[in-house]
This record gives sequence, C-alpha cells and structure tokens, in this order.
Amino acid sequence: MALAGGVGAAKLLRGLVQVVSPEDLIIVGNTGDDFEMYGLSISPDLDIVTFTLAGIVDEERGWGLAKDTFHCLDMLEKLGLETWFKLGDRDLAVQISRTDLLRHGFKLSQVTAKLCEMLDVHARLVPMSDDPVRTKVLSNQLHLDFQEYFVKRGARDVVTGVSYEGHLEASPAPGVLEAIRRAERIVICPSNPILSVGPMLSIPGFRDELRRSKGCVVSVSPIVGGKALKGPADRIMASLGFEPSAYGVANFYYDIIDYLVIDKVDEFEDGRIEDLGVKVKVTETVMKSLQDSIQLARVVMSV
Repeated sequence: MALAGGVGAAKLLRGLVQVVSPEDLIIVGNTGDDFEMYGLSISPDLDIVTFTLAGIVDEERGWGLAKDTFHCLDMLEKLGLETWFKLGDRDLAVQISRTDLLRHGFKLSQVTAKLCEMLDVHARLVPMSDDPVRTKVLSNQLHLDFQEYFVKRGARDVVTGVSYEGHLEASPAPGVLEAIRRAERIVICPSNPILSVGPMLSIPGFRDELRRSKGCVVSVSPIVGGKALKGPADRIMASLGFEPSAYGVANFYYDIIDYLVIDKVDEFEDGRIEDLGVKVKVTETVMKSLQDSIQLARVVMSV
C-alpha cells in the first residue's frame, strides 16, 4: 500500500510497480488539491499518478500528457478566460470524462477506477475520500485555494497557516481503512508532508488506523540536504514550525512510521531521527531515471 501526492510520489510508484505486482498495490491519492475550472472537476495528483503509471505522462514537466497540444487553452485565452492552469487538449478530455461520470452519480473512487481501467493502469488507485476535502493556504490576511497559491501565484506567498476544509465531515474512501489494516507494508511516498499527505491524515480515523497498523510503515523523505526536490515543502515546513530537514519529516510522522528512508547527504541526521523512535535507512533517494526509481523502490521494500 502507498500514500501518494503528485510528482515525487509518481516517480517512486513507477519503480514500485516494477518491484511488486501492480495488482497487489493499493495507492491512496491526495485529493486536497482538487478544484473546479471551466465547470470541470480536476484531480491533479490522481492524474499525475495515473498518467505516470500509464506511461503517458510528460516526463519533462512531470505532469500532464506527453506531446499534448493546447489549442483549446489558446482559444479560451482569446475568449477572455483565465488560463493559468495549463490543461492540454487530451488532458481536458480526461477532465471532461471525470466530470461527466461524477454528474451521472458515480463516486470519485468509482470514476478513478474507471479511468485507470481505460488507461491500462493495473495498480489500484483510490482517492483518499469520496467527500470533498480542500487544502486552503493562509498567507497573513490572504486566504487562498491551494491551486491559486501553488500554480496561479507560483507558491511565492509566505505560508502562515494551512487548513483542510471539510475534513471533519469526510470519511476515507471505501476500502482504505481495511487496506491499512491488511497491508504488510505501507509506503508514504516522498510527497509534501503538509500539503500532500497532511490532507489524508486530517480525515477522522486515517492517522489512528496508521498508528495501529501491524504492517511496516516506511516513509521516504522529500527533503534532501535541507531542500525540497520539487515544490515548497521546505519553506512551508519552516513557516509552520517544522525543521526543513529529514529530521523534520521524521518529527511530522514519528507516531505513524517505523522507518524513514533518507538520502546519503543526510546520513548525519540518523541519530536524531532514531531518538524519535524511528529507524533510518540511508540510500540514494534522488530519482532522475526509471532505474533510480526501481532501486529506491527495492530499498523501500527491503527494510
């Protein structure tokens, strides 16, 4: 079982499906980033994982579809609509399909399973919840939707608070808690702890079930050498009182993980992390190629 955000998670997952049978892998995807645009229901993290495992992701960007075109977006701009969220033509087809199914009464988990089937993804990808949970970012007096903060404003704002709107009314998607109970190994992918994994942990029962898990819970640090490999995780952690380091990641997860996999440049952190009651595995964690992803996946499955 794996808990996944966006790009970093997808890179590990593309290796994980080479190490374990995809049919045996359940991936719980973050939906705190979900939003609506042009009347369409958009699930960015679910799509990044789906496109990556389907082998159709834009490798250079890490999101969207390879060799996509943007004719529809160009026309929308001419018509005076905002086009800051870059959805390609084929990407828009996925959003239209998702929205149509949701409007016909299907749950997000059912829609996600259908899209994975149509795109030949054999791992089971489920959203963290069928209920809406939306990550909100506070920057002093500004209250921002996640995508407004992250994409439209380029994550430039100083983050003074993060909340997960609707989380108390939400329930984990069908089968998620049961999967946690049954899992022999649970992998928390190298995703932003606060923005990508935090929304999952905020849903009642989710963190408690992980805490009680009899399986081995392994996290891969998304912070290497005090910096996030992608995105603002280091800055957000610092703003919200967490040390932006492998130790800070361990401190965020200390009550639910058994192991933290850290990069060789952070090997000096092992003592402090183990003082939290978390075991440490040191290896190369930067994934520049499929082989890097496979090698890291092998380490994650071996601890």
